[in-house]
Amino acid sequence: MSWYEAFRVVLTPFVHAAARLDVVGRENIPSSGPFILVANHQSYLDPIIVQVLCPRPLHTLAKSTQFTGKFMGWVMPRTNAIPTRRYRIEPQAVRVVLRRLAEGKGVGVYPEGERSWDAEIQPFRRGTIRLLLKAGVPVVPCGLAGAYDVWPRWSKKLRRGRIRVEFGKPFQWPTMHDRAERNAFLPEAARQLRETLVALSSWELLDLPATDPAGALPSWLEPS
Repeated sequence: MSWYEAFRVVLTPFVHAAARLDVVGRENIPSSGPFILVANHQSYLDPIIVQVLCPRPLHTLAKSTQFTGKFMGWVMPRTNAIPTRRYRIEPQAVRVVLRRLAEGKGVGVYPEGERSWDAEIQPFRRGTIRLLLKAGVPVVPCGLAGAYDVWPRWSKKLRRGRIRVEFGKPFQWPTMHDRAERNAFLPEAARQLRETLVALSSWELLDLPATDPAGALPSWLEPS
């Protein structure tokens, strides 16, 4: 068992204890070959939830500051994380992503570059959209609804609630090696991706309140 698989086994009960999960569309993850999973970013929990639920391992872009410290510096590479500086895609990170894709692996990205302050999808980082166009592999949109209410970025406390995760049908843009071509298509690509993620992460898809006042967290999940 790889470290990635071991962490998934360990984190699965944590994810299910933190929230009631509705999962849709796991069959939309390609069974083989490269792909990029693109998700909206509502909560601290998002990368953990997505990697636990995605049926294939993901190599996810993460801010380089998460690799600091002895413990996280050991954990992050073993969970297939790829370091990049916040708010932009670095050339070295792009090279690593393209190499992983060439090896037939799945890559995870959060195009907003940070967690939302209000659960709404923020503007996308242009560098991330350029990367998607340069890669020319299937793009799997992933929408999360409810994660913000369970653990928003401004709170230190988990509130047990319901989270819906939907893996949408993959789509693919033509590979664009020319930078000018990518820049010309960038607004349209961002529009298509945003509309898809907004639809997949709509709170209207959930028919219960965002949080569950009666749903106490297990004692081992209560924040100190």
